[in-house]
Formats: sequence, structure tokens, C-alpha cells
Amino acid sequence: MINFKLVYKVIGSLLFIEAIMMLSCLVVSIYYREDDVIAFLITIAISVLAAIGLKFKGYGAENRMGRREAYLLVTFIWVIFSALGALPFVISGYLTSYTDAFLETMSGFTTTGATIIDDVEALPHGLLFWRSLTHWIGGLGIMFFTIAILPSLVGGSVKVFSAEATGPIKSRMHPRLSTTAKWIWAIYLILTAGCAVCFWLFGMNFFDSINYSMSITATGGFATHNSSMAYFDSAAMDYTAAIFMILSGINFSLLYVLIFKGKLKDFIKDTELRFYLTVISLSTVFIACVLTIKSGVPVADSFRNALFQVSSFISTTGLFNTDAGLWPHITWVVLTVCMVFGSCAGSTSGGVKCIRGAMLLRIIRNEFKHILHPRAVIPVRLNGTNIPYQSQATLLVFFALYGISCIVAFFCFKLMGLETTNAITIAISSASNVGPALGAEIGPTMSWSSLPDAAKWICSALMLMGRLEFFSVLMLFMPSFWKKN
Repeated sequence: MINFKLVYKVIGSLLFIEAIMMLSCLVVSIYYREDDVIAFLITIAISVLAAIGLKFKGYGAENRMGRREAYLLVTFIWVIFSALGALPFVISGYLTSYTDAFLETMSGFTTTGATIIDDVEALPHGLLFWRSLTHWIGGLGIMFFTIAILPSLVGGSVKVFSAEATGPIKSRMHPRLSTTAKWIWAIYLILTAGCAVCFWLFGMNFFDSINYSMSITATGGFATHNSSMAYFDSAAMDYTAAIFMILSGINFSLLYVLIFKGKLKDFIKDTELRFYLTVISLSTVFIACVLTIKSGVPVADSFRNALFQVSSFISTTGLFNTDAGLWPHITWVVLTVCMVFGSCAGSTSGGVKCIRGAMLLRIIRNEFKHILHPRAVIPVRLNGTNIPYQSQATLLVFFALYGISCIVAFFCFKLMGLETTNAITIAISSASNVGPALGAEIGPTMSWSSLPDAAKWICSALMLMGRLEFFSVLMLFMPSFWKKN
């Protein structure tokens, strides 16, 4: 039987953390003396009252978490955080539709970065900071953040980690999961601070540098300017952003091995990393050549724009320094492939993850060998480790769920009258937590405000399923999940 009292207790405790997050945004609002102060005060009050009520409802719960409680908790907390996080937008009046506000917040926490706000520059600083903060907390995971700062709060934290972590292989750097979480958050802080300092040195103001660094290291994509990185028109900033997007798309366990252990050899030999960098290199060179030959763009600009957009799409960040919707359509195919693959498992990015791409290629290769040698036992190996058959089966199920979800969403969008390219890229963008879409009606530099309300709720659901990699969410719809035995 599911221990609901424990679920209530943990959610109540986590809502206090969300209230503290909003308190930091309230400080920003007060500092700039803008009109979103009341909105944050009311939302903080609602969050605290909800937290107290849930804590009371869960009083006396035994702090032992099973697998069902972990899946239920992870899914519920992402939905509840987004539901409450949408309130400042509505209460302040900057968004009149709760549907829009929920999509904006879910897009933030899942680091999708798709926005329904046409003029972000009209938002006060507090709301802009809140958008970036949702990225930054959601980048490594809400529950993972909790495990790092309050490990005793989440009994059965290993099960929670498994329900929220990305990738088919959950890597741990230390026997104690809380220690692993602290090391990963240390790397995350280093990347965020390094990115912010670089931007500041290249001429960004302090507020923008903090916001863009949180957006980039979380591979989110929310910007403080309508024209995103194109606003600055700086090659130095574009290359800085591209480098940190690529770094943030690398498995943080690998970055730990490189930064704190100094094992460069292990870092370079990693199969997934090689696959990731190979896709980036080939995609960048191909798009740069197309832009130079077909569009007559100077070589320096074509390489810069190609590297930035490829880094943005494959890391699922979604920032832009130019309008890729105006590029030759063949480049859209390459960017869509990058969008689907995403970066490495154990990073802040979305997508199906490069490790799954590498595993799939090896399974296909082995299948051809089996046709020639039916009795041969040919293991699937990554980084010198055999991949169990069960993991291979799970991989194929994941691809099936991903494909079915995108096809169903595409079909629904078409029924609502969306243009074909927009319908498929919005579905993939939501499921991969990328943000930009490609098409005639909604391009990579446009908001999703023109979508019907029903489409926005579908996108929100896809973002959540994509961020939690489908299993954690869809598990709740299995009748056996709710049965006693």
C-alpha cells in the first residue's frame, strides 16, 4: 500500500524550499522597486500555508520510502512546483491566463525554455529572475537538489534518485548518494559562476550575466531580452555561451573525474562523450558549409552561427544568436537530429541522450553479426562494461515511448490546425526539453503564445514526461501501480 502520509510530509517540506526560492526573487523585486512585490508575497504565503497543511497531514509518517512512493513523489512535486510557480505571473497581471503561466513555469523547471511571452523585456526583474531560477533548480532536478542539502528529508533517496535521474545508467561517484549530490552541485556551481564571470568580463551587466549563466548551465534557454543572445551581437559572448552549453551537456560524473580527479585519459576515452562531440563537430561543419555555399554567409560568421545553434539544440538549451528558421531547410533536418539526441546522460540537458544513441548503434551492429553467426554470443559493451539484456530491452521501450508520445502529440496538433513542420518540431521540442520550434508559423525566435490552450497543456505534459524520461510519469497510469500487492 502506498504511504501517502510520507508523500504529504516530503512535499510539504519541499514547498518550504520553493518559498525560499521565491523569497530570493522577492528581494530582487524590492531592490528594483517594481510592481511584482505583492505577487511574490502572496505566492510565498500560499506556498507556506500549503506546506504547513501538508506537513500536518503527513505528521508521524514513517520515514521509509518504497519504489511506489518515490515515483509518485517525483511526479507530484514537479507538477506542484510548477502549479505554484505559475502564480506570480498571474497575480502580477503580466500573464492573464493560468494555462500560459503553467506552461511557462513547467517549461522553466523542465529546462525546456519554450516561452509564451512575446515581450520578455516588459517583465520586471523579479519575474525574470524567477524564470531563470526555475531553470537552475530544475537543471539537476528538484529532488536531487533536496538530496544534496537535506538528505535526511528524503528517506529512500536512492529510489528517488532513480526515479528522477536521466539516462539508462545511473552513475554514482560515491557510496553515499548525498555526497555524490554535493560533488555534482559543486561542479554545477563552478560552471555557473565561471559562465557568469566570463559574460561580465565581456561586457554584460551583472543581472544579465547571472540570468544567462543560470539559463546556459541548466541548458534551459530563458533569456532576459526578446532577441536572446543576438541582443549583444558579440562573437566573444556567442563562443562563451557555446562552450558552456557544450560543457553543461557532458555527464557531470565525467566532469568530476576530470576536474577533481585529474583523470584526463578516462575522460577522453568515454564512449558517450566521443559520440556527443562527434555529432557536434559533424553538424557544425555541415551547417557552416551550407550557410557559406548556399546562403553566401562569410566563413567566420557561418562557423560561429552554426556552432552556436548546434550547441544550443544538442544541449537542448534553446538560446539563439540568429534566426535559424531562415536557413536552408536541410539545416533544419540536422538541427532536429541534434534536438532528438540531446547531450549526455547525467547532465542537465534533455533529449534521448547520446548514450542511448551509442547503445542503439551497437545493438544494430550486433544484430547484423547475429545474422551471419546465429549461435554467437556478442555482448553490447560501453566503456569496457557489458550492457545487460534487460537494459537493452528498456532502451527499446524508451525509444518506443518517446516516438509514440511525439506521434500522438503531432496528430493532436494537426487536428488543432498547426502547420506540419511546426506540429512535429513542437512535439519533439517538448518531449526533448529543447524549446525552439522550426516551421513557418512558429520559428526558433518566436514564442508559443499562438498555440491553442489544449496544445499548451499537451506541451506541458510532454515536457514533464520528457524531463522524467516517461517511465516515472506513465507508471502512475498503470492500474497495478495502485493495487495493494
